[in-house]
Order: sequence, then C-alpha cells, then structure tokens
Amino acid sequence: ARDETFQGKVQVLQEVVFMNDAKHLVPNKMRDFFCTINLDQEEVFRTQVVEKSLSPYFGEEFYFEIPRTFQSLSFYIYDKSVLQKDLRIGKVSIKKEDLCNYTGKENWFMLQPVDSNSEVQGKVHLELKLNELITDNGSVCQQLVVHIKECHGLPLINGQNCDPYATVSLVGPSRNDQKKTKVKKKTSNPQFNETFYFEVTRSSSYTKKSQFQVEEEDIEKLEVRVDLWNNGNLVQDIFLGEIKVPVKVLRNDSFQAWYLLQPRENGNKSSKTDDLGSLRLNICYTEDCVLPSEYYTPLRNLLLKSSDVQPISASAAYILSEVCRDKYDAVLPLVRLLLHHHKLVPFVAAVAELDLKDTQEANTIFRGNSLATRCVDEMMKIVGKHYLKVTLKPVIDEICESPKPCEIDPIKLKEGDNVEINMENLRYYVDKVFREIVRSSISCPTLMCDVFYSLRHLAAKRFPNDPHVQYSAVSSFVFLRFFAVAVVSPHTFHLRPHHPDAQTSRTLTLISKAIQTLGSWGSLSKSKLSSFKETFMCEFFKTFQEEKFTESVKKFLDDVSSTESKEPSGVSEPVHLKEGEMYKRAQGRTRIGKKNFKKRWFCLTSREFTYHKQQDKEPIFTIPIKNILAVEKLDESSFNKKNMFQVLHGEKPLYIQANNCVEASEWIEALCRVTRCNQKRLSFYHPSAFLNGSWLCCKATAESTEGCARCTADVLADTQIEIDGDRETERIYSLFTINRSKLQKLEEACGSIAVYQGPRKEPDDYSNFTIEDSVATFHTLQQIIDILEKLSESHEKYQKKRSSSAKYGSEENPIVGKVS
Repeated sequence: ARDETFQGKVQVLQEVVFMNDAKHLVPNKMRDFFCTINLDQEEVFRTQVVEKSLSPYFGEEFYFEIPRTFQSLSFYIYDKSVLQKDLRIGKVSIKKEDLCNYTGKENWFMLQPVDSNSEVQGKVHLELKLNELITDNGSVCQQLVVHIKECHGLPLINGQNCDPYATVSLVGPSRNDQKKTKVKKKTSNPQFNETFYFEVTRSSSYTKKSQFQVEEEDIEKLEVRVDLWNNGNLVQDIFLGEIKVPVKVLRNDSFQAWYLLQPRENGNKSSKTDDLGSLRLNICYTEDCVLPSEYYTPLRNLLLKSSDVQPISASAAYILSEVCRDKYDAVLPLVRLLLHHHKLVPFVAAVAELDLKDTQEANTIFRGNSLATRCVDEMMKIVGKHYLKVTLKPVIDEICESPKPCEIDPIKLKEGDNVEINMENLRYYVDKVFREIVRSSISCPTLMCDVFYSLRHLAAKRFPNDPHVQYSAVSSFVFLRFFAVAVVSPHTFHLRPHHPDAQTSRTLTLISKAIQTLGSWGSLSKSKLSSFKETFMCEFFKTFQEEKFTESVKKFLDDVSSTESKEPSGVSEPVHLKEGEMYKRAQGRTRIGKKNFKKRWFCLTSREFTYHKQQDKEPIFTIPIKNILAVEKLDESSFNKKNMFQVLHGEKPLYIQANNCVEASEWIEALCRVTRCNQKRLSFYHPSAFLNGSWLCCKATAESTEGCARCTADVLADTQIEIDGDRETERIYSLFTINRSKLQKLEEACGSIAVYQGPRKEPDDYSNFTIEDSVATFHTLQQIIDILEKLSESHEKYQKKRSSSAKYGSEENPIVGKVS
C-alpha cells in the first residue's frame, strides 16, 4: 500500500513463511492428502501429495509477499481423488489480526469443518445516509438511503468469475424489508451503483398514514444488512458474504466506507470438530510500515559503519544480534542491508575474527551458530541461488525424475534389494554430484569468494601451526552449509518445486552425507573413517581413493577462496530468474475467429523472456529483455479474468494470467526489475485491452494511441539480489523497538562496568552479553536509543495522519474507509 500524502512513499508490507504436517485425519483410513494455502478463498500454494497416510508430513516451506488486503490466512486439507473432485477434509483459518499471536511459534490447530457460510472474501463499498422528510400531511419522517456502489475481490466459483448480486435489507425486531440489485455477469469486482430507499418513522411523527410503527427505542435496534450472492441460474445460489451496519451510527450524517464481507453468524459451527484431525504450523508473519527513505538515514548510517567500530562488539549491528532472542531474526535484514550497500565482507571478517578468539581447537572452527556463521549462511542463500542452479539442478533433476535404489543400511533394506547394486547406484550419484561441485568454481559468485578469502586468512592467522585449517575454514561453509544442505533439501533452494518422496529423500540424505565427508578436509583418512557411527557408511567410503578426492577438494577450495577474477573471457551465462506455468492470450486467431487462453511454461532470464509448450521444450516465443517497454497489471474487465498482467514490447501486448495474486505480483516485480534500465521504457500505458476496435480504458479507436495511464515508476533493488534497503532498515528498527528492554539492560551493564572497574555486579542481568569495551558500547547504545525515539515519533505522526483521513466501519466490520 502506498500513501503519497506523507512526504513521499509509505509502504505497508506483509510477508509470511510456514511449514506443516497433520495427524489423525478423517476419513479413518489410509488416504492421499495434500494441503493448500489460501489468502481468504484464493489458493496461492499447494503442497505435494502425501500418499497412503493418516498423519501426513508435508515439511514444506513457503515464503511470499502478500500483495493485497486480506481477512484471513487459511489452510485446507484435501483427500486426493483420481476420478472425482478432491474432497476437502477440513481447514484452519487464522484472522489477519490474530497472526501475530502465532508468529515464530510451532502450534497444533484443530481442523474445522468447511462450511459454505464461512467461506467468504472481498469487500463492499457502501454510502449510507439518514434523511428527514416532510410528508404530504406535514409530519416528519426519516428516510434511510443505501447506495451500494461496488464490490472488490469476490471469490472465484469453480475456477471462474462469479455472477454476483446483492440483497439490501433493513432489519429490526418487527420488520425485514429486502431489496435486490441486478445480477452482474462474470466479474469478481462488480459495479452496482444502485440506490435503495427505506422509510423510518419515529413515534413523535406517527400518523395513521405512516407505513411503519417504529418506537423511538427501536431505532437503536435497526440495522442495514447487505448479503452478496452468486446467481446459480439453474442451481442454488451461493452465499458470498454479508455485512451489518447499525442505523444508530448514522444519525443525520452521511457515511461512506469499504466493509469487509463477513461469514454468517452460524457459519463454521459444528459439534464434531474434534473428529477431523489437526494440523501443525510454524508461521512467521511480519507487517512493516516503511516510511520515506530519508527517515532511515541516521539508523542506516549507524549500521553501515559497524565494520569500522573497534571493537566490533560495540557496533550497532553486533548489538542488534545481542538483544534479539533469536539471532536469525537479526541476521536476515542485517545481511540484506549490508549486501545492498556493499558492506557485508568487512563486517563478516570482523565478527569472524571475534568468533575465532573463542575457538580453542582448529577442528571445531566455524561449527557453531554464531553471528559470523549465520551471516555467511544467509549470504550464501541470497547470492548463491543461481550458482546452485547451474551446478546442481541437472543432477538433482536426474535423481528425482529417474531414481535408482540407493539404500545401503542393512536394517532399512527392502526385500529383494541388492546392497551391492545399491552401493554402485549411490556411488554413481555421489561421483556425479561431487564432480559437478569441484568443477563449478568458475561460477562461484565473486562476493562468496571474497568472504571465503577473508575466512581462510583469518583461520590461518589464528592457527599458524595447522596447515589444513585454512581449507577447513572454507569447506565448513561451502560443503557442509551450502552444497550438502541444498542436496538434502532441494525444494528449499528452488532446485525442485516440491519436497521429494520418501525414497528419493533418503537417497538425497545419503548423497548429502557423502558430500559432507568428501568436502571435510582430511575426512577420508583411516583414523577419521573409524569414527563413523554408521558402519555401512564406513564401508561405503572405503571404496573412495583418498588422495584423488583430497586433491580435487583442495584445488576447488583454492579457487573459490581466491580474489582473482574467475569470470570467463567470453559473454557470461544469462542469469536464470524465474519460471513457471501460466496462461497467455493467443497471439493469433483460432479457426472460429476467437482468441483464447493457452497454458504455457514461462521462463525469465537476464537476457530474455520466453514461453514454451512444456517445461524443457524449445521456446515458441521469445522477447529479448532489451525490447520490453513496460510491464503492468491489466484490468480484470478486459477479459473477465483475475490476476492478469501485460508485457509491452515492439509487437502487440502479451497478455498473461497468473494462477493467483501472489504469483502475479512476483512475476510483475521480476520483469520490472530486469527491465528497469531499458532506455525505451514507456511513460504511459493502457490499463485495459484493445478489443473490438477500441481501447476499453479510454475508448480511443487507434491501436497506436499513446497510453492513458502513467506507468509504474518505482522499481526496487537489482536483478539478481532482491533487496529493498528501506524495508530492511524498518525491520531492524522494529527489532530494536521490540527488544527495547534488553537495550536498557545492556546500557545498565555498561554503566555498571564503567563505574565499578572491577568484578561485575549482578552478572545474571548481563552475563549473556559480549561487552569488550563498555564505554564504546554505551556510546553506541545511546545513539541507537536516540534514533529509535525519533523514528517512533515519525511513525506516530503517520498513524495520526492516516487515522484523521479515514473513518471506520462498524465493530463487526473493522476496515478503513475513505471519507468523501
């Protein structure tokens, strides 16, 4: 959301990530289950199908930005059917305002029955007014005027836009007057613009000619009710949601607002909810209000100079990790911000040096979850995405799509399995993965190499008598924390769309163990092999020639920890950015003369945007990135389809429909980012399509007419690393604010140390803090607290400004509405 009235942009940004499994599902027999993730009623993600289970483990993570307003985040458990429609077993629905109560925690939720009366989404725009009228006989009565303007975001019905209509009622103890709008065809955003009048008569003006006998106190009990329905034609109409507004809030004032549609009061109530099973979720939901960039300058500058602070433990970035309960909360925005401003390498070197001071043995170097190791982990995830894809994706695809039996544990062998053949299969996969890794140094991102170079030399400096430690310092990251993790969880690193099945997952686990061992410096020596807990892995590694693999690992580690440029002299490979299945409107005409929509596989790289009939097939249409002039949303009214966008290039616009709002938002953002530097980008575009000889938006009849709406201007970040520096700084501000009490404790601890200049008093209060220089730390803390106070004032001013320009709906429908 953007608010241009607050001295620039203000963004309210939301994101969510979670993983799940279920237990004791009904029907009480082994079935094939999958889970969908929905924003209100719109499905945005779907897990893989877990076959023949009553307690399926999905174990999938989904991270996404939420591109629109929503009421609830819902999870539906389905029983997969081959011949019939998939059966919805139950659901978990969490209201938006309740998400913060569950974030960062693992919770079991009881499945609730799926009731059509509770399946609602969307909002309705109403204008209500209470008029006083003088009747023909001179008496005064009150007239209620209800103007139903439009609805937005109504759900799809059987995958298609609905045919909505609304009933408008004035309801009281002794009356129920109902009126009905016209049906709007095939739209989720109907424009009704219909006005209805209801007579309301007070006791002081009651005459025999009055239509209603309503006592003064009954006015308090009257309410306006609006129900949305989908016209079923030959079948039963489907309830889409309702709102209720008490008449008493109107008095003699005009009231206009958007209202979120609500479920029926008796919706989703059942006495048998305990019989449906339960779903375990780990949800992390954040919502940030990002102010204009200049508001973050003091905090941003303080964080960016962290690597220059002596000692590093007195820096703002280090203090952030100290006060956060979970270091990962601090690491993600911190790494992204430092990356964005090219300050990550010196900061990692500084915290790694501090980490090494506490490391007593060379063989335990960088094995813990310290700030240094977590920063490197996060850096590799962000900048190493493309590196992983070009290195591992082909071989991971082969393993998952044409799996060979690889189980070598005698206890887990199935009847008829041959352990020798399985060992050969596993050796084939391990050799192939290992070969791809040690040949990949030329593709390793420069930033990763710079970090590895720093770690290598810091380790050699800390343990000068150990010739191998410089290699183990790098291998502990690149093999153990990068490649081995990506092999065992390819879906997490976007190497595969879903979590592998059980057998393939086991194969990947064995390969990952082997890669960890091969990559660990000196692990293939006989003394190391004898320490294996699993004897079958010990037997497996006896087939490897130590010297051959050790030399390959050494050369690879030398290459990736060198500061010399390894880019090939020719044209670099295009960066793979995004791919997926969507629908595009046919460029030509069908035999009957009507253009239709076809399912295609789309692929975006740093060089071109293509679509294919199927994945891995040759492209049937290609647009060079340099030829893209604009990428914008397309009005639903163009084709009566939701989640559409258009790619404008030299020829006719390419109209594309994504599968949901999250996917559409991600594609638009990725395309805008990669084309942001195109010299011929348009300034204006047509938000609707050119159909039947005219543009639907401006009615111009010439197809070459200049656009009637200004193109989206702001494009954040860069092509390969998606970072919004202001948002990351806002997240850090939020973390500091949440942990304000710990900042104060740390400040008190510094004061205590400085005053007593001796043994620390009451060590329990601050014994977990790293305080090397109390004076320097105290100075930084004062700067942080001062900045937090000023930023808090700015947020409060924005919230007041926002509140003063908006009215709220009734208590039953708490949504902000604009005052006309």
